[in-house]
Amino acid sequence: MDNTRTQDTFSQLSQEKILKIMNMVKNKEVSIEGALHLAQKEVYAEKDSQDLLTSSQFNFIIYKYKHYRWQKRILQIDFNTKTIFNIEKGIIKKQFPFSQVKACEDTERRRFSIVFHGRQDYELEAVSLGDKRKITYLLSRVIQSNLYKRPAECCSGRPAEYDVIHEGLLDLQQKTFTSTEWVKYLVQLREGELTLYCIGLGGQNKNADPITNTINLSSGNVSVSKENGCTTFSVQTKEHNYLFRIPFTVQNNRTEDVSKLQNEWVSLIERYCPLCKGASLPQEGSQGCISSEGDYEDFTVPLNEQKEKALHFGGSSAATSLNKSSSPQKKPAEGEAAPASPSLPLPISKAEVPPAPPVFPQPCSLSSLTRRTKAFHWDVVPCDKIPKSVWGSCDPCKKKIDVSRLCDQFQIQDMAVFSGNEASVNQHIMLDRKVAHNFNIFLKSFRIKPSELKEKLYIIHEESGGLTDEQITALRRYMPTPKDAERYQSFKGSPSDLHVVDQFMLEMCKIPHLGQRLDLLLTIRELPVSMRDLEPLINQKIQASKQLQSSQKFVAVLEYILAIGNHLNEKAGKEKAKGFRLSSLTKLPLLRGKERTFTLLHALVEQIFLHEPDLAKFSQELTEFEAVPDASMKGLSAEVDVLKKELENVIQCRRLIKPKTIKATPQESQFCKELKDLIQKYEGDLSQLSKRCDEMKKLYSNILAEGLLLGTLDDVQVKFGEPQDLDSQELFGWISSFISEFRKACAEVMP
Repeated sequence: MDNTRTQDTFSQLSQEKILKIMNMVKNKEVSIEGALHLAQKEVYAEKDSQDLLTSSQFNFIIYKYKHYRWQKRILQIDFNTKTIFNIEKGIIKKQFPFSQVKACEDTERRRFSIVFHGRQDYELEAVSLGDKRKITYLLSRVIQSNLYKRPAECCSGRPAEYDVIHEGLLDLQQKTFTSTEWVKYLVQLREGELTLYCIGLGGQNKNADPITNTINLSSGNVSVSKENGCTTFSVQTKEHNYLFRIPFTVQNNRTEDVSKLQNEWVSLIERYCPLCKGASLPQEGSQGCISSEGDYEDFTVPLNEQKEKALHFGGSSAATSLNKSSSPQKKPAEGEAAPASPSLPLPISKAEVPPAPPVFPQPCSLSSLTRRTKAFHWDVVPCDKIPKSVWGSCDPCKKKIDVSRLCDQFQIQDMAVFSGNEASVNQHIMLDRKVAHNFNIFLKSFRIKPSELKEKLYIIHEESGGLTDEQITALRRYMPTPKDAERYQSFKGSPSDLHVVDQFMLEMCKIPHLGQRLDLLLTIRELPVSMRDLEPLINQKIQASKQLQSSQKFVAVLEYILAIGNHLNEKAGKEKAKGFRLSSLTKLPLLRGKERTFTLLHALVEQIFLHEPDLAKFSQELTEFEAVPDASMKGLSAEVDVLKKELENVIQCRRLIKPKTIKATPQESQFCKELKDLIQKYEGDLSQLSKRCDEMKKLYSNILAEGLLLGTLDDVQVKFGEPQDLDSQELFGWISSFISEFRKACAEVMP
């Protein structure tokens, strides 16, 4: 163990927490390495608490799954407005009140889902496990406030902290294709959630973020039950079944003690699952992860070859599980067991036999590939509508087509990139089945050998021979997890004997700080593009704010509207107003006169042309409002905030991967020099962009200044008394729409 790292970790903890961890070691509840993991968890928790509980608005880069693609977005969690925003290039695409958030489902690797009331779920992917941990933490605060009718924020507008009700060390059963093992976790129960912190990874990836998982108890479909014996119990959710075991320790070395702890955990979890009381989950066939793996092909594996492969790992447990693979496999029904990613606590099934490892077929010969064509994914007419439509009388067999021409244009070629290294039909994969299937599809178009991957990571730009943005994004998605790294590092055979999927994974596990390197390459390319896209949008908002602030004619038009509205309301028996919200501008075309084509907007135009015709040209002072605004200042500010974080991450990554010795290769030295120059340039560019963003926010804040009601033309400062949290997308949208409708009315009144 690294003594320096240990001292640094424990020095950041309070004496109380150090004593608590040391007592766990004394009582043989955790090992020395486990105590270090536990201390790291406490350090991260304190850091997160300081970062997250001292702010009220949080911006995260996420990837949203839409139209079969992962699209980059910003997820903003705003405790001031109690709203979650989905932002793309400064445009607020969606916004969800906190009250609509139902649950947060933790899935494999960096992925998670936000479940809403009455809306489609959001399937998202964070850029790092650290970001995922922070997002789920904040969402849990929101969910708890919804469930227990408590404010999601404290008096200062920041997310509220919820106390730990019960905690302890539990073993969680996890399965791989070769074995079933118990991994130690620190489990904490809070209102509405059960949080798991892994402290038993065998010493791998010591510098990585601690692996955490959150079980949302408020989703309405969670149950807890005792298993056979007095030491185990399971927590069942919609997609997972977690089997826990009470470990025997120095203090709990009797069966009665362990049974008491089992009862305590079960009763407490039941108490905080109020929505699922009385709901029964199937006891059979619902023990695992509901997965889409059934959509993929299943492959049977001869038992003798599986045994031979298992010898590379010095274990024989896989052989036992492979007896069942000799029979035809079935598509998993909903609720059946299916393998999960090893980056999270793996859901287990009632069966004690792990699933058979995946096997990928050898690519067909080139002659057979030429006969395969691309599929045309059309929308099929339902069978019941065929007889009633033109399709009922159609006979495609009567139409002659040039088959050779079609095959020539749409055949699938060159599918096998590493034909020499591909495995036989019966070769199995070491990687998780679902991940391996998708990774294998990606590798078919990835024309780089495993041995060339590390070299490509030292080339910054694609045009210089580096990886493409799409390739970097895909490799980030298939980053080996700590469990993957442990599995591949235990492999003692020849890499050439492995399937190409395993060859790449083995090579990726050998590259230090692979995740940070991929993040660095992608960020360093995206930063200049993002800044270039944001600059004209911010400048447009600055000009629009200045025009609105200085336009006296627009104020005069508003005075006419105020006079007309007060006259009508007085005749209608209502009180006069001293000012009105600018959202009222959109209502002028909706109030019709006795002539259906004549509206209050037409009346405004008539009055202006009658008394001050020059005011009809007020839009000439507001040229930046000609088009309906897309980007909002809230969204643009979030974009700039995220760019600052990305650049800071690049700087940290550079320090991390910088060669520690003078024996750096010429390629490494050139890479570090180029990176340093780019960072200096981007720091200057981002500083200028940040200043423009601050100017934009200040100008808009002056427009929203509250307390000054609209009165006379002497008010040179155009302050409309709008709420301070009003987004520019709404305000500028009202004005832009009013200008457009005003011009139409002018053309109708004065043709």
